Amino acid sequence: MKKGWKELAIGSIIENAPTSLEFKTGDWRILRPIFHKDKCINCYFCFIYCPDSAIIVNNGKVEGINLDYCKGCGICARQCPKNAIEMVREVELRKKEKD
Repeated sequence: MKKGWKELAIGSIIENAPTSLEFKTGDWRILRPIFHKDKCINCYFCFIYCPDSAIIVNNGKVEGINLDYCKGCGICARQCPKNAIEMVREVELRKKEKD
C-alpha cells in the first residue's frame, strides 16, 4: 500500500517519483496560444515571462510553444510587443480540428 502524504517524514524523498516531464499539463487549457512566426522579433519576452517554460527557442530564435505544457494563461500574448501570440478558445480550435 502506498503511503499518503501524511505518513511521509518531513523532507522525505519519494523513490521512483515521476517528474513533471511525465505529466503533460497542456490539457488544462481553456485558451490556446497561436504563434505567428512572421510577426515575432525574438525579443524573448514570451520566453522570460512564461511560468511553464513552454516557449520553444532554438538557435536563438523563438520557434513556437510546447502545447503539452502550456496551460493557456496568456501571459506570453500580453507581453509580446508585436502581437505574435494570439489566444484562441481551445474548444473552437478542437472543433475545427475534428472537421
